[in-house]
Amino acid sequence: MLTCMLSTPIAAAAQPAAKVPRIGMLAVQSPSTFRSSPQAVAFFEGLNQLGYVDGKSVVVEVRSTEGKLERLADVAAELVSLNPDVIWVGICGAPLNSLRRATRTIPIVVATCTDDMVAAGIVASLAHPGGNVTGQQKLTPELSVKRLELLKQVAPGVARVGVLWDPGYSDFAADWEALRGAAQGLGVTLMPFEALGPNQWEAAFAAIAGQRADGLITMQDLNTYIHPQRLADLAARSRIPAIFPYDVNSNAGGLMSYGVNVLDMCRHSATFVDKILKGAKAGDLPVEQPTRFEFLINLQTAKALGLTIPQSLRARADKVIE
Repeated sequence: MLTCMLSTPIAAAAQPAAKVPRIGMLAVQSPSTFRSSPQAVAFFEGLNQLGYVDGKSVVVEVRSTEGKLERLADVAAELVSLNPDVIWVGICGAPLNSLRRATRTIPIVVATCTDDMVAAGIVASLAHPGGNVTGQQKLTPELSVKRLELLKQVAPGVARVGVLWDPGYSDFAADWEALRGAAQGLGVTLMPFEALGPNQWEAAFAAIAGQRADGLITMQDLNTYIHPQRLADLAARSRIPAIFPYDVNSNAGGLMSYGVNVLDMCRHSATFVDKILKGAKAGDLPVEQPTRFEFLINLQTAKALGLTIPQSLRARADKVIE
């Protein structure tokens, strides 16, 4: 009897500890900057609300390109070599593409995809993604058209609209198709201006001025989100009415913005990670699309540009910056 009593705790102590799940995260900023970024903070808030605590009930592994996008393939491969249970990436485009090339088996959750995930071949369908990728997409073609329409309402005389975009981030094929169709109906000529990141924005705005574009919209990409002040300053210096995808752009001084709440999407993306850690397959989790969009107007910028914002448009805004 004594032997049995003594052997019980020894056997219990010999049981392997429960495996702590691991989440991989791909970043383009330094790991410390990334962890303190609003997007990552929102994601961690979502995890906390679901009962996960980094370092205790879950281990988060961040790997970063340190701002060098040419390192994406190597960093994605390094992250995959850690064999995490799931990988979280904030955006589509080059970061997601690098992960997809590195693994076809580890589940990947994308928080705020700016591409049409079906048209881009990322998933088979929104309802049944198949493969190892799921998450959320932003309805970008529809939002791009809406921005063009809002720009025309604020500045009816606009006829030559520059489109600032980064072909290194995405080809934005669905957005371009939708924009071309809408531009024809609005009597607008679209003028594409390429810029591979903020270092090329100065030259792009010089080209925009040189070709006499009288309005501007920007595609949804990472740099537009993380460098809003620089973009707003360039638009102000060029004295060109512009509409942007994110609230941070208007808060930084951009004339208008219309789009999704990125932080809400990042926070909600934690639910996909939770389901996968509990046994769900990424290919079985439907891709979700936002139903809430935010429209911001910066009246200070409108005044500086000599624009009068119609009262009807002000009433529709979620936020008016006086």
